[in-house]
Amino acid sequence: MERPDTEFAPGSLLDLLKNSTAHARRRGAIHSIETAQHFIEQDGVRFVIRTVSALTQKDQARRTQAGKPGGGARTDNPFLPYDPDVFVANISPTHVGLLNKFNVMDNHLLIVTRAFEHQETLLSRNDFGALWSCMAEFDGLGFYNGGAAAGASQPHKHLQVVPLPLANEGPAIPMQPFLETSGATDRVHTLPGLSFAHAFTCLDEAFGARPSVAETLHRRYLDMLDHIALTAGHKHKPAPHNLLATRNWMLMVPRSQEFFGSVSINALGFAGSLFVRDAGQIDIIRRHGPMTVLRAVGYAAASPFLAEDRSRRD
Repeated sequence: MERPDTEFAPGSLLDLLKNSTAHARRRGAIHSIETAQHFIEQDGVRFVIRTVSALTQKDQARRTQAGKPGGGARTDNPFLPYDPDVFVANISPTHVGLLNKFNVMDNHLLIVTRAFEHQETLLSRNDFGALWSCMAEFDGLGFYNGGAAAGASQPHKHLQVVPLPLANEGPAIPMQPFLETSGATDRVHTLPGLSFAHAFTCLDEAFGARPSVAETLHRRYLDMLDHIALTAGHKHKPAPHNLLATRNWMLMVPRSQEFFGSVSINALGFAGSLFVRDAGQIDIIRRHGPMTVLRAVGYAAASPFLAEDRSRRD
């Protein structure tokens, strides 16, 4: 495939994403695995649970990388250099668009920094500029796994976007029943009914003139971090957290751990979409309830915990 040096033309990204996916499949560069969907309801949310055998492959790859000398170091970085067969588009001077090699959802886009930045550092204006350039192209859900405890599997900074809907039935985002109660406001606040700690903001005024979008989103992101004390005493490295974003809102969730039992939870879990390896893990989620699982890997709502908890861990 051609690898143009220029950024993609407005209105072309979805076609580039679909064409790149087809090319990568022909080349065997991505592993697109069909999944079985299951639905489990708790607290008024109908969660979609996908059984994904590729998770075992991904875990094996992570263990192999960890076993190498300097495992997890930049010498083992799959994004630097990246495989040209997973290239999608030049997103910005600072970011490139790549396909997810372990592709569970169709047209899953990674927004990767060209130079190495750590996944545990603060998101920047450039990160938000690249994210919005992609999200302006199609209706999708953007997300960020901020650190290993938040479900990040690679240390090189990358955001992700998946097209909506997240399931083949129900609302486009299963957690939508709570998000619809948020009201039209641009302040940072919490959502009634969500029982895990979080910060939420609507973006009704964020998407005016395009040059101002990155600054607006970045400022709101910093406000959200402050709202739940994630940067207390640590200006450049916030505590582990997930960020989810659409064109209309952002949701941030602080994380206490990656796993509930053997089940790994990333940002998509807080949108109502969970991934498991097998029927045994489905049974774990069914027994405890998916909302209970989310509370366990985050923190209880409205707890004055984060700054104190972080100081203990550091």
